[in-house]
Amino acid sequence: MNQLLLYINWNPDQIAFSIGSFSFRWYSLCWLVGLLLAYIIVKKLYQEQKIKEEFFEPLFIYCFLGILIGARLGHCLFYEPGYFLSSFTHVIEMFLPIHKMADGSWKFTGYEGLASHGGTLGLIIALWLYCRSTKVGIWQVLDNIAIATPVTACFIRLGNLMNSEIIGKVTDVPWAFIFQHVDSQPRHPGQLYEAIAYFIFFFIGWYFYRRRPEKVGTGFFFGLCLTLIFIARFFIEFTKINQVDFEDGLPLDMGQLLSIPFIVIGIACMIGGKWMKTNQQK
Repeated sequence: MNQLLLYINWNPDQIAFSIGSFSFRWYSLCWLVGLLLAYIIVKKLYQEQKIKEEFFEPLFIYCFLGILIGARLGHCLFYEPGYFLSSFTHVIEMFLPIHKMADGSWKFTGYEGLASHGGTLGLIIALWLYCRSTKVGIWQVLDNIAIATPVTACFIRLGNLMNSEIIGKVTDVPWAFIFQHVDSQPRHPGQLYEAIAYFIFFFIGWYFYRRRPEKVGTGFFFGLCLTLIFIARFFIEFTKINQVDFEDGLPLDMGQLLSIPFIVIGIACMIGGKWMKTNQQK
């Protein structure tokens, strides 16, 4: 039997559906579903913790803009600074979802390139600004967002899978994917590995929340989320190909190097979050 028949041939249409001339891509749909689920989960948490509803409504806007801006800038500055900082035209492409064509015209492309590390940093900054505006405790907000974050991360990686991007190394494991948009070689579905891991992490966080809800506000859930997600990301990176050429000369790829400080911060928050909260209230 031809071994290629045992692999998963992956060649989905990137368009989920169209309305007239407007097409909705699977990647965008996965992002929206992930954000919607996080919205529902955090709203439930706010209600259970008796946080005023008026403080919840602006939270989604802060999170959406923080994740999008942070993820976009993270990709451009961490992975392709040589391109995006080389001219004013490329700086425009960094902020707007357009690309200048060879004939001088501009084409709408969407944001082709979003980095999860930048999105995480952007989210943290956005939540800090939100807390300054609403006066809701920063650790309570971070913990609530962290409980829901793995769901959104899961759907974002499913969007990457639908786009056949962030592909894995060539392998002979029986569950390998052949990404037809890329080549005809069986590869690790790194996106799917991450999506499954994040889905499991959501239930781990939810389990701890149901058993110890009083830990919300100590930084424990924020630390748990960072630690689990970026440890998983660190090891799953070993199954992926490098995204940019300069990573070939590094001992670890950029995703792994950027994961290390988040893991350290996560562990520190889990251990010392209660101490930080106590001192913050003094």
